[in-house]
Amino acid sequence: MKDVRTTCAYCGVGCGIRATVTGERTVTIKGDADHPANFGKLCSKGTHLGETVGLEGRLLHPMIGDKQVGWDAALDLVADKMRVCIETHGPDSVAFYVSGQLLTEDYYAANKLMKGFVGSANIDTNSRLCMASAVAAHNRAFGEDIVPVTYDDLDDADLIVLVGSNTAWCHPVIWQRIEAAREARGTKIVVIDPRRTETAEQADLHVAVAPDGDVALFNALLADMVHRGLAPGEGGTVDHGVDPEVFVALADMVAEHPRMVTVFSMGANQSVAGTDKGNAIINLHIATGRINAPGMGPFSMTGQPNAMGGREVGGLANMLACHLGFSDAERADVAAFWQTDRLCGAPGLKAADMFRAVHDGRIRFLWVMATNPAVSMPDAGFVREALSRCETVVVSDVIADTDTAKFAHVRLPALGWGEKDGTVTNSERRISRQRALFSAPGEARRDWSIIADVASRMGHGAAFDWTCAADVFREYAAMTALAVAHGKVLDLTGSATISDDEYEAMVPFIWGGRHPMAGRAMHHVPVEARTRAVDPDYPLRLNTGRYRDQWHTMTRTGLSPTLSQHRREPLLEVHPADAVASGVVHGALAQVVTSSGQSTFRVCVTDAQARGQVFVPMHWTDAMASGGRGNLLPDQAVDPVSGQPGFKNNACRIAPVTSDWRAFLVRAEPVTPEGLTWWSRSRVAGGWLHELAGDGAVDADALLPAGDRIEAVDLVRGMRRIVMLDADGAFSAGLYITRAGQLPERDWIAAQLGQSLAQVPEMLAARPSTPAPDRGPMVCVCHGIGAKQILAAADGGACTVADVGKACAAGTNCGSCRPAIARLLREWNDKLVEPAE
Repeated sequence: MKDVRTTCAYCGVGCGIRATVTGERTVTIKGDADHPANFGKLCSKGTHLGETVGLEGRLLHPMIGDKQVGWDAALDLVADKMRVCIETHGPDSVAFYVSGQLLTEDYYAANKLMKGFVGSANIDTNSRLCMASAVAAHNRAFGEDIVPVTYDDLDDADLIVLVGSNTAWCHPVIWQRIEAAREARGTKIVVIDPRRTETAEQADLHVAVAPDGDVALFNALLADMVHRGLAPGEGGTVDHGVDPEVFVALADMVAEHPRMVTVFSMGANQSVAGTDKGNAIINLHIATGRINAPGMGPFSMTGQPNAMGGREVGGLANMLACHLGFSDAERADVAAFWQTDRLCGAPGLKAADMFRAVHDGRIRFLWVMATNPAVSMPDAGFVREALSRCETVVVSDVIADTDTAKFAHVRLPALGWGEKDGTVTNSERRISRQRALFSAPGEARRDWSIIADVASRMGHGAAFDWTCAADVFREYAAMTALAVAHGKVLDLTGSATISDDEYEAMVPFIWGGRHPMAGRAMHHVPVEARTRAVDPDYPLRLNTGRYRDQWHTMTRTGLSPTLSQHRREPLLEVHPADAVASGVVHGALAQVVTSSGQSTFRVCVTDAQARGQVFVPMHWTDAMASGGRGNLLPDQAVDPVSGQPGFKNNACRIAPVTSDWRAFLVRAEPVTPEGLTWWSRSRVAGGWLHELAGDGAVDADALLPAGDRIEAVDLVRGMRRIVMLDADGAFSAGLYITRAGQLPERDWIAAQLGQSLAQVPEMLAARPSTPAPDRGPMVCVCHGIGAKQILAAADGGACTVADVGKACAAGTNCGSCRPAIARLLREWNDKLVEPAE
């Protein structure tokens, strides 16, 4: 067995992993105790990476249309199409749309080809959707995209303010670190978020700010600090927009705790005022002197594993390379370094503008790498229409049939996590190695190598003659000398001459030091609060975001049976009063409608959602459901500085969706039903669980596999149940339908797939003759512990989250379920103290 030190594939925390390869495509995963980003801890997604390394759904061969071809044919076509497009319509008719899932070496190659040799800056990244406003705020305040703190500052802080960050779900290892600081030094935690998330429930103070109310709040905080003599200037009266008592509590906590770190993430960035939010936060830290010292500073928490690496090399359309811009002097230095006379002359099109240019025909050749914009972009219906109009769409990906790949003229098979070899940079500027665990499957290849071969076919081979990832890294590291020459902090020149062996053995390191802005100029950037227009036809405000155990568009996490347990369907979270007003019911279906589109979701009525606001997830695709398409709904409005879309605050309305019947289907292979009101699917250990709803007759034959059929029908109750057995007598599928009653629980019958242990009456009932213990809804996926097991531990004397962990192990691995455990304990305790009637 081979033990490999590598880096997690998911968020920007950049956790180290020790992976032990146990078979051709099997691996056991544990945290790397020596990695300074996580010290051995992993979240649920990282813990279960081993469930996602199989070859199911993989793109393994180059494809032109639906025809498998060799690499030469595919790359010849890509290079020819690009060359003709440039010659006929100019360099700006070509665009690359890339991803924070790429390694730094891949990013560097793509940026060099596009800006240096195609001659256009039309390369942008899905980091535009998550981090661009933080980048813009850094550039305005610091003159460079610099995160001025490290994770160590969380350990040293006495106050941690989380702005637009459901940290316990989206960055669970950082949440564990924050919890540890609270335990060790009494660190106070404030959450500023419109929603009462599980993170907010664990905070010392939750500030339920209105959508896009952050600028007003932080301006008011700064004015209050001026009044208290804790910041220079004249403090006027600023409307903070929150409950007055809550604001006083917040201001008191800020005033009393100089060691303060403000962590801001997607809730702040994904806004038409995202850059101003970042600067409002940074302004407070600069004015109060809470920066460049232990336990102090603004901390932009990155969403993707290598969004930071892409920002470093220049993967955004408004950056040239290595933190450099487009001044004559910077362009001259870059042109000389790359030895090119084709260097682009100005910034390119940012993501939203790029797809508008695809839509109207200005961009005729689009190469999409390692991302799924047909799902992840706002107003995704418009993006799909744009892709359908584009003359040439090339997609490099690991999955054969993503929503975006359906529009591709050429598909190129790339390496995935566990096959790639290169570097990534995390949220604290720490560069780590991602190493290969398995050999390349099929004909899949390294992204940087694919790019280099296309460049060679276009006549630029000498500039792309790398033989290994270390060659690319050395060139990038050497290029950062240009950044240093132009007064930037980014400096990797010490790695420019490392050997191949040194690259292979590279240990994680931070560039810029712990506080890179110490002694450097910082700028206060005046910002004013703005509001989005109110439309009476759309009276509710729509917020979108992530689930705890899923990632982006689920092409990887959606294959994990364990990770699928937390949220099997996309939920519309709505306040009880708004549910009543709109006629929607918990557990039923509802449609969310905006000016951009509409989509159907399962309803979750909860008072954790503020009145007048609703929330939906962003993960679901056409491959996983007929609805649940969160990013069909936001409009194309973007931040005027960063170009980042405003996913978090769109006008909407909701309405109930009815059907004649409801059903669920379990079977080994997934199906994509047609003509139904609703379908969704999620992975289970032996296959797939499908939730269904429709009108009229149920076409059972279209849903079920061949085999021996056993059926039970109750016309009075509108119940029909069908069990399928394969040739060996094993349970191969089950369809459970009702027109008025309740459907049975899913877990037990789903676990019978491929088994022949259950009796036919048990399979028709979807439950064992001897009832199994009811775990309740899944809470801790790492240890398979349900809500009822946690409450049983409470009945047995477990009074704290730690006690529950000792009793049943829940919450003892990744920690992302600990807020949910704490809530269950609170509810359990509240029932104990309720007065008798």
